[in-house]
Amino acid sequence: MEALFASGRVVDLILFLMACEVALLAVLRSSGRFPIPPQRLLPSLLAGACLLLALRAALTGAGVALCSMWLLLGLFGHVLDLGLRVRGAGLR
Repeated sequence: MEALFASGRVVDLILFLMACEVALLAVLRSSGRFPIPPQRLLPSLLAGACLLLALRAALTGAGVALCSMWLLLGLFGHVLDLGLRVRGAGLR
């Protein structure tokens, strides 16, 4: 288990599960059993994936620049998600 974390493979596993989740939501959406379009969830998933990639970079000893890049991209996804939520809620 320790090797799974030290190598960063745990993050790869979580990212794979996130991709499976998106695929499942797309299938449920096409069958009419999920009311939210999967593309509406993409900014939130982008933010989460970028945070996971920052974690992977930190676990594997990557430099500060790479960790910072992933965190900045995660911030971009988070701000985009918040903007869509505010606009969708009619708060503007």
